[in-house]
Amino acid sequence: MRRTRRAIVRDGLHITGPIDDFIVRVPAFTPQSLTGKWDDVILATKAHHTEVAARALRPYLSNAGCVVSAQNGLNELTIADVVGAERTVGAFVNFGADYLEPGVIHYAGRGTVVVGEIDGRMSARVHGIRDAWQRFDPRAIATSNIWGYLWGKEAYGAMLFAAALTNESISDALAMPRYRGLYVALGREVLAVAAARGVEPEAFDGFDPSAYLATAPDGAAERSLDALVAHNRRSAKSHSGVWRDLAVRKRPTEVDAQLGIVVALGAAAGVPTPLTARLVALIHEIEGGARQQSLDALEALAATPHTITS
Repeated sequence: MRRTRRAIVRDGLHITGPIDDFIVRVPAFTPQSLTGKWDDVILATKAHHTEVAARALRPYLSNAGCVVSAQNGLNELTIADVVGAERTVGAFVNFGADYLEPGVIHYAGRGTVVVGEIDGRMSARVHGIRDAWQRFDPRAIATSNIWGYLWGKEAYGAMLFAAALTNESISDALAMPRYRGLYVALGREVLAVAAARGVEPEAFDGFDPSAYLATAPDGAAERSLDALVAHNRRSAKSHSGVWRDLAVRKRPTEVDAQLGIVVALGAAAGVPTPLTARLVALIHEIEGGARQQSLDALEALAATPHTITS
């Protein structure tokens, strides 16, 4: 954290990649050096650091302020527990980006950007955040169904975790005919938990939640997977952040915060999630050095009993 702060103070924040390349001069602080109260705070940590980060920023949040979760996962639940639901705003971000080094971010590909109140209201602050974010991506929208986007990303995220069991790119992994039934089954498990919680998932960037339902027309899931492959082939980010954590940074992933919570919520709702639970366990085996990233790891996941086998 201190290295990153020093780099930004010294050289600015450098955004690079095929979409844009620029340096912006911004103040940078560690939690210990920050002062004052702030109305809008964007929380962009890894999911498993959410609670610690939310508690660290809470003293600096104004009484009328809000925390916006620009993360993967269902972290709005954790943030609301720390700062209050009325001061928590949900966000969905699916653009491709990677941290390269202190003060340098690779912006690799465009993707859907959405903001919304967690209670479904269309508030003035949500519209204000949407307007500001349109300077980053003109397609940014406000929604009354932010949970629909977040749960849709959970289903797609399960597929990305499965792909990260291997060393294949996202697009190559999703294109493999042998494992398409597995991806469909993973998506279906997560979406079943969403349905049990009364959530209607939203479509984005090729992911069509209705395509993974048991009642979907023949070929619908294949077409959605083809669209996801096409979306990822357009990005300069070939592998997911999960893969990078495992293969490059050699550090724990967000698997518990992103997928472990799905297993827990599924159990509470009486929805079985055997594939998702097995995927969490396999990721932990790779994190701990007991298993290598390879197609064999994906085969181990595919061997888990589930309702869709092809």
